[in-house]
Amino acid sequence: MNILTEFAISALIVLGAAFALLGSVGLARLPDFFTRLHGPTKATTLGVGAMVLASAIYFTAMQTGVSLHEIAVMFFLFITAPVSAHLMAKAALHRRGMADAKQED
Repeated sequence: MNILTEFAISALIVLGAAFALLGSVGLARLPDFFTRLHGPTKATTLGVGAMVLASAIYFTAMQTGVSLHEIAVMFFLFITAPVSAHLMAKAALHRRGMADAKQED
């Protein structure tokens, strides 16, 4: 493995860890549910995606052929994270609407 590949893998791991940390801090520190929802869905998804991409580059460089397992994981991660965040936000809006309706009665 050449030095450029090792540098790219290292940079992706550090970048991914930084985004995952930023998303986790956002989840813990932001004030309400809707702002907390952005931490895991935006920053943490990007962080995990960068780390999985680093893993794909590493195993592609070490083996003969392209490592498709990590690419499939990254694809499903980027597809399911926005969908699950959307569903949680819709459920929270629905719950808030039900609570507002009960207060009006």
